[in-house]
Amino acid sequence: MMPTDEELIEEINKGSQAAMEVLVKKYYKSIFSYIYRKVGDYHISYDLTQEVFIKMMKSINKYEGRGKFNNWILKIAVNHCNDYYKSKTFKNRTRETKLEDSMSENNDKVWDLLKKKIERNLVKKEILRLPDYQKDVLILRYYHDMKLKEIADITESKESTVKSRLRQGTCKLKKNLLGGEDIEKRKRRF
Repeated sequence: MMPTDEELIEEINKGSQAAMEVLVKKYYKSIFSYIYRKVGDYHISYDLTQEVFIKMMKSINKYEGRGKFNNWILKIAVNHCNDYYKSKTFKNRTRETKLEDSMSENNDKVWDLLKKKIERNLVKKEILRLPDYQKDVLILRYYHDMKLKEIADITESKESTVKSRLRQGTCKLKKNLLGGEDIEKRKRRF
């Protein structure tokens, strides 16, 4: 028959190492689970659980047997977690995490800006390779946000011609940007 918590505590107070091991084994999983759910990090939870049991051992002679031992040790765990959240260790770790997240976000932003600039330069280069009549239509439409009728007036062309040049120029541009592969073939693969 398994000894009660009070019997184990009595043995521990007499110096029994075995009784201490039995008591720790009995409550370890429960305390670790509580701390892990509260903290959310396995390694930190492991360390805090060890510290809770050290605190328990240092103050076990103060346990008066009023109420359940389980509640007493859980109270130690709750207080220890609260102390951890107030500690410099937690605050430094939180600051480091925020700094890492911020650096990561900044790196992402820098990369996004660089990527956009590279893409813009590539598009500009490919537009310059188009025939003048297609180049003019694309530039006026996409860089100057002009309507087809306005482009027709400026280029002294029919609206249908502008529409055709815009479509042809856009298709050539897409084909060149995608490495010469036909857009329709590429779409079918996806």
